[in-house]
Amino acid sequence: MYPKLNSSHRSEIVPGKDCGISPEMTVLEVIHRHRKTETVFRKYDEQAGVCICCQALFETLEEVAGKYNLSLEGLLLELEAVASPVHPV
Repeated sequence: MYPKLNSSHRSEIVPGKDCGISPEMTVLEVIHRHRKTETVFRKYDEQAGVCICCQALFETLEEVAGKYNLSLEGLLLELEAVASPVHPV
């Protein structure tokens, strides 16, 4: 239904990370799998001009980035950093 990014493109966006977050995932899927990522979405609320968790829960990350003019790469990097099981000390 929606265009998908291929796996090589995703590896360019989020190099060296493997938390399973991809542009095709919905906001709900990301938060369900990695509860702490809600803080990242809340951080982007002001830039988006809406509560992303309220208005775009069932949209993909790619759709959210396009709809609200957010950097998909930046969003993915921040989500991966929060979801990563190993946090830098």
